[in-house]
Amino acid sequence: MRTRELGKSGLEISAIGLGCMGLSYGYGPATDTREAIALIRQAFECGVTFFDTAEAYGPYKNEELLGEALAPFRSEVVVATKFGFNFDANGGQSGMDSRPEQIRAVADQALKRLKTDVIDLFYQHRVDPDVPIEDVAGTVKALISEGKVSISASRRPACRRSAAPMPSSR
Repeated sequence: MRTRELGKSGLEISAIGLGCMGLSYGYGPATDTREAIALIRQAFECGVTFFDTAEAYGPYKNEELLGEALAPFRSEVVVATKFGFNFDANGGQSGMDSRPEQIRAVADQALKRLKTDVIDLFYQHRVDPDVPIEDVAGTVKALISEGKVSISASRRPACRRSAAPMPSSR
């Protein structure tokens, strides 16, 4: 499998990544857990080293699945996850929430669900119009400084405004 550097981050990833959303959300019933774990591990055996998930997928179920599946070789892969939503008591999305305290809570919860001590790539799923992007970037920058996150990414056009407080690589 060919590899490439993720931006200018220093993270080396497979040219083909695995977006895991469909295993537990979005495309009909969730895949059987054992089958999903086998698929993720087979992807790794085929050379895939970049896996994408989000708190919104399930919600939370996809991060849990990925954490379990990647545990035997976690140090050999790059995991991306996202933040930015609120969920109601039934697990339905109930709006956006990228307030600093919510970002911190999501990061801490994702670390547990992913069974890891660092999130390799952590970014905002959708821009929250109620929270200045500079506040979002500053919070993620703090998580990077604390060692909970390796790198983050912003989407254009918000990335220009977030670039000032946020480094784009480790």
